[in-house]
Amino acid sequence: MNKVSRLPIGIFDSGVGGLTVLKAVRERLGAESLIYLGDTARLPYGTKSAQTVATYALEASRRLVSYGIKALLVADNTSSAHALEALRAEFPGLPVIGVVEPGATAAAAASARGRIVVVATESTVQAGTYPRAILHSRPNARVIQSACPLFVSMVEEGMVEGPIAEQIARHYLDPLFSGPEAADCLLLGCTHFPVLAPLFQRLLGPEVAVVDSASTTAMVIEDLLSLRRLKTPDTGRGTIRYLATDAPERFARVARVFVPWTIAAAEIESIDL
Repeated sequence: MNKVSRLPIGIFDSGVGGLTVLKAVRERLGAESLIYLGDTARLPYGTKSAQTVATYALEASRRLVSYGIKALLVADNTSSAHALEALRAEFPGLPVIGVVEPGATAAAAASARGRIVVVATESTVQAGTYPRAILHSRPNARVIQSACPLFVSMVEEGMVEGPIAEQIARHYLDPLFSGPEAADCLLLGCTHFPVLAPLFQRLLGPEVAVVDSASTTAMVIEDLLSLRRLKTPDTGRGTIRYLATDAPERFARVARVFVPWTIAAAEIESIDL
């Protein structure tokens, strides 16, 4: 095992939602050590301009790179949409993986008729990155995007089931999945949304494929590390280090919605960017 393969994977998100991606990576690559940075002082990114998002993503990623990482995983959908090329230019030679392309590829494959709905934040929708990526994989697909900001608040408040959650989900989804030309695939284009996948699947029924970017991104990073011979041998359990730019207590509280293990506030390092 070379020295680089011993380094951790850096995972960046605008807040806590990227823990869905960390969870997927942990489940698939348990031997890998991870460093997670949540820019909780400046969230949400989903309502900010593309230039601001790129600036914030570069600052956060530089901090992760300074710790020594072998790959950078951009868990934040908005940053993946607006900043991925800038990050790859900033760190040549470092594998930089976003969540948009893996999710888009999976949705293109999962859709039976090529009728795909992407639910995301406003900024991700405006970027149009998901439709471009889907059409690259499946040129004849019909893609509809919808900004669903209330889903983020629902998840962070732990409202992932129940009548209120169902009412809000129906408000967004019913118009998109009705009529003879209804979509047959729902792509969750925000790191918060995989937590709501069971609710969405129940409301939409088994004929609709619900695809999240977290699990597919974990598969992509596993393949990339294997290809570059950077994968850590499965000889033990890797460590996880948590960094946040603000409010570690809230980070710890909200994290319970996203991962099945407890993250204590004392485990979260407060940093400035």
